[in-house]
Amino acid sequence: MSHYRSVIIGTGPAGLTSAIYLARANMNPLVIEGLEPGGQLTTTTEVENFPGFPEGILGPELMDNMRKQAERFGAEFKSGWVDDIDLSVKPFRIKVEGREEITADAVIISTGASAKYLGIPGEKENVGRGVSTCATCDGFFFRGKKIVVIGGGDSAMEEANFLTRFASSVTVVHRREELRASKIMQDRARGNEKVEWALNRTPLEVVVEESGVKGLKVKNNETGEEELIEASGVFVAIGHRPNTEFLKEQITLDAGGYIAVHPGTTETNIPGVFACGDVQDTKYRQAITAAGSGCMAAMDCEKYLEGSMTHDWSETLNP
Repeated sequence: MSHYRSVIIGTGPAGLTSAIYLARANMNPLVIEGLEPGGQLTTTTEVENFPGFPEGILGPELMDNMRKQAERFGAEFKSGWVDDIDLSVKPFRIKVEGREEITADAVIISTGASAKYLGIPGEKENVGRGVSTCATCDGFFFRGKKIVVIGGGDSAMEEANFLTRFASSVTVVHRREELRASKIMQDRARGNEKVEWALNRTPLEVVVEESGVKGLKVKNNETGEEELIEASGVFVAIGHRPNTEFLKEQITLDAGGYIAVHPGTTETNIPGVFACGDVQDTKYRQAITAAGSGCMAAMDCEKYLEGSMTHDWSETLNP
């Protein structure tokens, strides 16, 4: 059994920023990378909205640079999946892939949130190559082109409206005739002359040619016929799922399953456990905001380990 003062579960911009700050503070953190080191940015091609890179940078390159920076200051990395954790005892106990047990005085959780996918052919294998789950991240790349947005909730309406800043047209595809979005969000989308509608259609396949995405094949639920909606980009907007299953209800979550933190901090209801990045962010979900919250988590964690943090939010976190 190995013991560490601080353990960071998950990487991505949040976890790696935490690692950089804790390592520079001589806290020698252990970072458990999981099955997808680097998080969602490793599936992104060009990142143009992260400050400091005027010409943009590839997502995997940005994450690799962050990792090297953390290693330079003394962070230790371990590949593996946390399949069991006990936050009811001190020090906290973490089991990696059922074979190795680690203890820690403090834990930072930065396991992110995974975009929900439809599971249709041509979808996940073309993420970053014409398929996206983030309009604010990738909308710029489709300037003057046709785009399809899949979904019927508020997030789909918001993405569709945002994408009209770049696209020549945005077609909203939803498998039902009625949308789930709130009336105000529907009204905004319906009032946008660039937004077109393909309701009561079931997505079947993202159609790809050598030059890239050609469109979305759908089934018309009224006629049963298959149709091709031509588009250069397909945005899947059916929600996100926070990666909190491994916590097994040991920590306070909000109604959507995201980790609840005390406002203005990264503190959870368990003293010594902190959360940063998309696993606690239901609103922004950007690389730069994740990195910022990773900095906050490291500073909160350092204060806790130094004994200067005395807050107990366990009774105030009631999402």
